[in-house]
Amino acid sequence: MKIREQNIPIHLLSGFLGSGKTTLLRRLLDYYTAQGKKPAVIMNELGDINLDGQLVGDEVPMAEMLSGCICCTMRGDLGMEISALINDHQPDVIFIESTGAANPMETLDGVTEAAMYKAIDLRSVITVVDGPELLERSKNGKGRTFKLMGEQIRCATILLLNKADKLEPDQLVEAQQQLRELNAHAEIIATVRCAIDDWSWLDAEADSHSRQHSLKKTDHASPHTHNEGEACTAVDCTHDHHHRDHDETVHHHSHDHVMVVTHYWRGPVSSEAFELLLQKLPANIYRAKGIVTFADTRSRFLFQYAFKESDFMRIEPQGHVNDVAVFIGEHFNKDWLLSELELLEQTENIDN
Repeated sequence: MKIREQNIPIHLLSGFLGSGKTTLLRRLLDYYTAQGKKPAVIMNELGDINLDGQLVGDEVPMAEMLSGCICCTMRGDLGMEISALINDHQPDVIFIESTGAANPMETLDGVTEAAMYKAIDLRSVITVVDGPELLERSKNGKGRTFKLMGEQIRCATILLLNKADKLEPDQLVEAQQQLRELNAHAEIIATVRCAIDDWSWLDAEADSHSRQHSLKKTDHASPHTHNEGEACTAVDCTHDHHHRDHDETVHHHSHDHVMVVTHYWRGPVSSEAFELLLQKLPANIYRAKGIVTFADTRSRFLFQYAFKESDFMRIEPQGHVNDVAVFIGEHFNKDWLLSELELLEQTENIDN
């Protein structure tokens, strides 16, 4: 028992873009802080800014890993970040929220780096699955995005079938069946906004399934087996950076088939015009988030957009936070998007 208490539990949060990972993270943090325990967080973003980090309180130690993916180019950095968090803050538990474009089994190679120096125990790989999006993408069963979703599902020890309220009863059954076909052993929990009544499994002794992922100081290799020997194959990741001359404020990043555009606002924009832009975004821009100041209210908002649905939260950031918009998708028209964003700013300047 004594040795087990010294091992710091680590939970890896996986799931495709917009599935609800950050909502889950906030619930997990609330659960542990309510028990008087000290959680720490590592957040990974493909873009240049960690906007989801704005939703994590200042009392929670957090490491940011930006402009790269911890499943490939930043894998070695992950181990260093874990070690630094443990040395500096002595947390009771660490949560790693990886970018939606990451393969969880490859991410574990980064966890292994820290395991060589620290006594850590990977308790779970929690994959959040967007139920409606799973059914939509499974219709043709092709594409790299669907393949990546499949890998994230196969490599999970816990599966949260999120947005269950948006599924009809027969659709819920179909989604559960698809998850079970991809992963025969993980517990499947249907959720709405990642709400769970019983979190006791987080503190329970790791079962035989998750223990195969347990990492100790003496382990020098990441596990690569799952479901009775079935391999969790890696999704190839290639990186290509492009820069556009726009006051050096816009950066493009391509993560294999996934594209990211980061746009820094020059000033406030119209709330109505901005919402209209979100409504007309093409289907291959499936995620957007950022901080924006609206000219008609002079208030700052954290906005979230995922698969044609948007949400706004008024915020008052502590310290310096840029107004920025990050768009994520597959092979979309970057020039069209940039022109629309610039038009928003130009129109507002003319009106003023």
